[in-house]
This record gives sequence, C-alpha cells and structure tokens, in this order.
Amino acid sequence: MSQINIGIITVSDRASAGIYEDKSGKAIRDTLEAYLHSNWNAVYTVIPDEQDGIEAAIIDMVDHKTCCLVITTGGTGPALRDVTPEATEAVCDRMMPGFGELMRATSLKYVPTAILSRQTAGLRGTSLIVNLPGKPKSIRECLDAVFPAIPYCIDLMGGPFLECNEQVIKPFRPQKK
Repeated sequence: MSQINIGIITVSDRASAGIYEDKSGKAIRDTLEAYLHSNWNAVYTVIPDEQDGIEAAIIDMVDHKTCCLVITTGGTGPALRDVTPEATEAVCDRMMPGFGELMRATSLKYVPTAILSRQTAGLRGTSLIVNLPGKPKSIRECLDAVFPAIPYCIDLMGGPFLECNEQVIKPFRPQKK
C-alpha cells in the first residue's frame, strides 16, 4: 500500500510567529491518527492569516505534494483577517457547501456563535480541501460530523482508498451491486 499524503494547514498569525503553540494542527493530526488505518503522511505547515499565503500553501500541498485531502484550521470567523474561506474558494475548481452547512449545524449544538463560522470545502483537481474552525474541541466535533463522507468523496475523485478504523469512525461507502 502506498503512502497517502494529507495536508494540515494552521492559519494563525500568533502560532506562525511562535507566540503560542499550534494546538489546532495537532488536534487534526491526532484525530486523523485515530480515524485512519491507511498508511498516511501529514504534510504540515503553520502560516499567518494572509490570503496569498493560504492560497499558495493549498496549491503547493495539492499540486506539488500530492495531498488528496487538505484540512485547514483557523481563519474562518468574521474578523477582518479571517480569510481562509476566500483563499479556499480562490483556488478550488468547485465548492462543496454541504461540508460547511453540516459543520455549522453540528457546532450549533454546542455554541450559539456557530452561525459566525464560515467554514467551507472545495475541490481542486482530485483533492478535497476542508476548512475547520480553530479550537481543538470544535475541530473534533466538526470532523466527527463530516469525515464519514470524506473517504467516499476522495474515491469519487479517483484518489487513494482511505481505510478507516471503524471502531472510531465509520465512513459511508455505498454497497457495490
């Protein structure tokens, strides 16, 4: 089985400057380690809240580092420097609004401010890009909600087969007839 590359991008001015530890990127990695049985490699970076830099990081991970999945964290709120959704839309061929809708609906069960979140997802070539919020607890809640659809989405785009630990997360794949 060949190794699968999955990109993790933390978008944070303070974490990228070393002011504080990037707990969000670690939360994504830990969650994926729990979810996946597949042999995978985390392609990881921490960058500031700058649209050009976010776009460049996504393009690099998809086009050059062959990530079938890129998960971003941070930059999805209403603050002026929160531009991750705009960067994602700028580099995607098609958008997948259902991901953001489900993440917001899930987060609303926990906090009324979930309506302020602008998470989204999109497709670039044969890769899926998913924007997550910046709080580690919210990251797990959102991934628990949307991840069951991610392996099948990647299958449909001709990407690698993501084998999951079904004791932790059960992906949806239609039964073959």
